[in-house]
Amino acid sequence: MPVTEESEPLAVEAIDISKRFKDVVAVDRVSFEVRPGEVFGLLGPNGAGKTTTIRVLVTLLPPDSGQARIFGLDAVSQTMAVRRLIGYVPQQLSADGSLTGWENVMLFARLYDLPRRNRKAAVAESLELMGIADARDRLVSTYSGGMVRRLELAQALINRPRLLVLDEPTIGLDPIARTEVWERVLSLRQEAGTSILLTTHYMEEADQLCDRLALMHHGRIQASGTPAELKASIGAEATLEDVFRHYAGEHLVDEGGSFKDVRAVRRTARRLG
Repeated sequence: MPVTEESEPLAVEAIDISKRFKDVVAVDRVSFEVRPGEVFGLLGPNGAGKTTTIRVLVTLLPPDSGQARIFGLDAVSQTMAVRRLIGYVPQQLSADGSLTGWENVMLFARLYDLPRRNRKAAVAESLELMGIADARDRLVSTYSGGMVRRLELAQALINRPRLLVLDEPTIGLDPIARTEVWERVLSLRQEAGTSILLTTHYMEEADQLCDRLALMHHGRIQASGTPAELKASIGAEATLEDVFRHYAGEHLVDEGGSFKDVRAVRRTARRLG
């Protein structure tokens, strides 16, 4: 992990965050931190509360209680300042297939209110960084799944965020496309010191990519530590999948999430596949 100054504020501070939807407690006093320049994984079964936690951190949902801070800024009272520091790639597709790659990223440049004089250069740089500059003038509906995800990364990076938040970024992708996406993401961490917070259901990804992990279940953090620490806590020959099963259970039950949510995720997987 890149060396950072001790005085630099934490990239993410989640402090006793809770969020309820009517009678369902989706997030229950969740606390964790992401250090500057770190790749931090938030793992757990469907319905564990990962996406709700992410949405609180990226200012899309207010917590019912607790605090969320991004580089020392409060996600509730300093919303716009926080948004200038983050890039967010959600589970569901955020790219418009009826637009070209260039038009999609330019739209985000306008949404982030980049100065007009800087927009073209910023869009070109983001597309180049993600390796899709050659396809900039093609409709996104003609892109492969891996290209779509790289385009969404280009969108998220248009404001040069200090924190990149990725919610299941490789869902539905084949192994080659997944590798391409992660190579691009990790280059940001290497070259710019970008902090990365991600969720994934691919345990091998989490094991290889993350400096530290937290495992959620029933809306709570059940365990946290480095991949090596979590595996050692289960047994000498344990895998991260063993850790997942230990804390989430052998037979996972329905833990919430609406039919609409499931349908949206499956639609994303089909479109990317």
